[in-house]
Amino acid sequence: MPREASVKRKTKETDITVSVKLDGTGQNRVRTGVGFFDHMLDLLGRHGMLDLSVEAQGDTHIDAHHTVEDVGICLGQALKQALGDLKGIGRYGEARVPMSEALATVALDVCNRPYLVFQAKFPAEKTGDFNADLVKEFFEALANNAGITLHISLERGENLHHCIEAIFKAFARALDRATQVDLRQKDLVPSTKGVL
Repeated sequence: MPREASVKRKTKETDITVSVKLDGTGQNRVRTGVGFFDHMLDLLGRHGMLDLSVEAQGDTHIDAHHTVEDVGICLGQALKQALGDLKGIGRYGEARVPMSEALATVALDVCNRPYLVFQAKFPAEKTGDFNADLVKEFFEALANNAGITLHISLERGENLHHCIEAIFKAFARALDRATQVDLRQKDLVPSTKGVL
């Protein structure tokens, strides 16, 4: 079965379609109207080996908050659907990624128990027009809708762009590891309970 899904969400604030293919090659088509966010989503797809399509129209004349959060909701829902019954996946993933002077660590558990621990003291409030606090909003929406326990830690960093990029790359690589199929347990749910 192909591990892929598409989700559409339309509100008074946003109109978003997200498609994801877990066993992809990192080919992405991302258009959110928020340039820096597009860059981060492209990195997520490339380093997570996802084929990712994101088409978003939002009230960015106000700010990027609704667009970023709703893309997180849609991507989380698409990941959950694409993963199906979770049989055969590695379940756990972690990655530690340097980006010049910045260093980020992400550990996650694909377990149907959403939880976010976000430890990051950013060196600035904005990079370009992108507010740094939207990084947490995005990952909180994604974790809640994907059913992922997610720990994100920014260990150091002086350049905000580098800090956020390290987080997105670390998340992508951790997600790739957690969602890869382990052929030794391809018909089993990775839990002693037999269900996640």
